Amino acid sequence: MQQAGVAAFLAALAHERNASIHTLAAYRLDLSTLQQLAGEQPLAAQTPADIRRFAMQLHSRGLSARSIARKLSAWRSFYRWLGINTSLPQNPAQGIRPPKRKRDLPKTLSPDQLGQMLDKPAENLLELRDKAMFELFYSSGLRLAELASLDLSSGMDLAAGEVTVTGKREKTRTVPVGAKAVAAIRAWLEERGNLADSSETALFVSRRGSRISPRMIELRLARWTREQGLGQHVHPHMLRHSFASHVLQSSGDLRAVQEMLGHSSISTTQVYTHLDYQHLAKIYDAAHPRARKK
Repeated sequence: MQQAGVAAFLAALAHERNASIHTLAAYRLDLSTLQQLAGEQPLAAQTPADIRRFAMQLHSRGLSARSIARKLSAWRSFYRWLGINTSLPQNPAQGIRPPKRKRDLPKTLSPDQLGQMLDKPAENLLELRDKAMFELFYSSGLRLAELASLDLSSGMDLAAGEVTVTGKREKTRTVPVGAKAVAAIRAWLEERGNLADSSETALFVSRRGSRISPRMIELRLARWTREQGLGQHVHPHMLRHSFASHVLQSSGDLRAVQEMLGHSSISTTQVYTHLDYQHLAKIYDAAHPRARKK
């Protein structure tokens, strides 16, 4: 009887909803799991307590929260169909939530690793540009697209030590630029004209003289860190994560870090609070490892 009910449900998915072969295979697997957990007890006789217990059993077996959520979704759909086509009094899977997903912590570099990476002298024009880009990434916590879109005539104020960018959902924010980054950008600007087209407005340009692409920035960063022997792949967002973690670790000011990162919700910024607060300073120059002047 259980097999017949599941088969009828899958047939309805195939004919009424035009479900794909992959979708049907996933539902079949998830409902097979439900049958195994129910044992000899009919599926129609399961209660919310049973379904909750099944979810916990799957969790104890090491199944991920994502996989359990998918199975619960399949079970809810099956019981919803069963309720429409039989006299099932309730959907026992309704309202049953999977275990909370473990949120992966952002990967960061230590201040020592960043010092090893960023203190390398630029040996040519492209490296002069790269050093300015990477210093700015770490100094101000910019997103990749934000850095690539910077123009000469707007956004950057080196005298004030700040940069204004437009981020997600067209939100504009102004963030500090540390002394090391200011020096690197000034050095790049002195030589930029030797690479950029005369009509190009971009702050950072490619070897062809036009605005550098986000993908090329990624490739140049990977090459730079590989040559410095860091022993791991470094992507631009890792510099943003490092910025957030190091400033938060030193200042403990979650709201300030939220504003500098441009997060709309502070819950997004709270992922960085796994670090122990040191409470060394409350202002940017004192908090950021490369913003402090010697």
